[in-house]
Amino acid sequence: MVSVLVCDDTPGVRQALMRCLSLVPEVESVSTAASGEELIARYPVERPDLVLLDTQMPGIGGLESLRRLLEVHHKAAVLMLTMGETPEEVAAAVSQGALGYVAKDASPQEFAAVLATTDRPQSPSAVPAPRGDGKVPNLTDRERQVLQGMSDGRSNAQIGRDLFLSEDTVKTHARRLFRKLGVSDRGHAVAEGFRRGILG
Repeated sequence: MVSVLVCDDTPGVRQALMRCLSLVPEVESVSTAASGEELIARYPVERPDLVLLDTQMPGIGGLESLRRLLEVHHKAAVLMLTMGETPEEVAAAVSQGALGYVAKDASPQEFAAVLATTDRPQSPSAVPAPRGDGKVPNLTDRERQVLQGMSDGRSNAQIGRDLFLSEDTVKTHARRLFRKLGVSDRGHAVAEGFRRGILG
């Protein structure tokens, strides 16, 4: 059984996540915090098995909250809650020690897959933890250039212009890149790029 602490500054989001998580058999209890400051104050008291932390919040913000939490509580398990954030923000959170990220509108089934093991999330909606063998896949130069463009927040069309390629050709390289990294979206690809040392 898993205890979860949800940290999000929007009351409606906190309530929706509580309702969703209440449908997950593995979840024993759910508590909430409305800010990073409240999270840091409550964590040592509640010691939840998993923290779901909003990426963007007023005050100290999600990334700074993550940094401060892990600075004191090194073994805290944290997944970032996202809703349309850029790959850079996701990658920054993963590089700072978050297990990964999960979409705020994930289904109970997706949350169940993530919560089944708090040290290695497994879900189409979650980026795997920055752990493992760290092996670098055999990427072509073009695939590395496309990945770097994604990391810089550039669209496929912009990457194509930079590399003198058509947008369709960029998409083809992206599909091959995703397959080699074992990912399904840009944010996940960038996070894996940082995890495996392809991006720096």
